[in-house]
Amino acid sequence: MKYIVLGLGHFGRSLGIHLTELGHEVIGADLKIQIVEQLKDKITHTVCLDTTDREAVSSLPLKDSDAVIIAIGEDEGASLLTTALVKQLGVKRIIGRVVSDLQKTVMEAMQIDEYIMPEEEAAERLAMRLDNVDIVDSFKVSDRYSIIETKVPSKYVGMTLRDADLTNRYKVIVLTTVTVTDAVAKGKTVHRKEASGIAKSDTLLCENDLLVLFGELSDIKKLIEKES
Repeated sequence: MKYIVLGLGHFGRSLGIHLTELGHEVIGADLKIQIVEQLKDKITHTVCLDTTDREAVSSLPLKDSDAVIIAIGEDEGASLLTTALVKQLGVKRIIGRVVSDLQKTVMEAMQIDEYIMPEEEAAERLAMRLDNVDIVDSFKVSDRYSIIETKVPSKYVGMTLRDADLTNRYKVIVLTTVTVTDAVAKGKTVHRKEASGIAKSDTLLCENDLLVLFGELSDIKKLIEKES
C-alpha cells in the first residue's frame, strides 16, 4: 500500500520507518532538508517541501495514496493548515495528529474523524493498523508477544471458541470478545465497545464482533490473513 507522511519529527519518522519496514511504499515530507537527508535510506522516498504550500503539496501523488498522515506536532498552526489543504485537495483518507484538546476540537469541526496522539508507541500501533485493515488496535506486551484487537473472521461467525479451536490452530489465546454498537451523541454517530468478559469455550463468535488476541505477532497475522 502507499502512504504519505507529512512532517518527519519524532512521530512522523517513527511511523514512516515502521511502515517501510512492513513493506509499504512511503513518501515522507518535511521542511527541513537535514531531516529529509537523514531518513532517505530508512523511508522509501523522502522529499523536502513546505506542507502548507498548495502547489508543493499538489505535486505529491495524493490521489494514488491509501492515506495521508499529518504528522506535524509542535507547530499546531502548520498542522491545521496542512490538514485543511489536504482535505481541499480531495484526499480520500486523512489521519491527523492531535497534541491538544483545542486542536482535536478543530479537527472534528473539519470532519477529520481519524486522528492519533503523538507517542512513538501510537505510531507503531497505527503502522500495524495500516499494514492490515482487519487489525483494529494493538500493543506490544514484550518484544515477542502482542495483544491485537481484530474483526472476527467470517469463517468463524456463528461458532463457539471450542469449535473454532484457534489456540490449537494458530497458537493464539482469545482473551475476550467485544461487541461494537453505534450510538448517536451530539448529532454524531459514535462507536461504543463492550467486552463480554473473560472468553470461555462456549463464547459465541458473532458477525461484526471483535476478538482480543494474545500471542506472537506472526501467529496472529497468520490467523488474520488466512481466514479473512
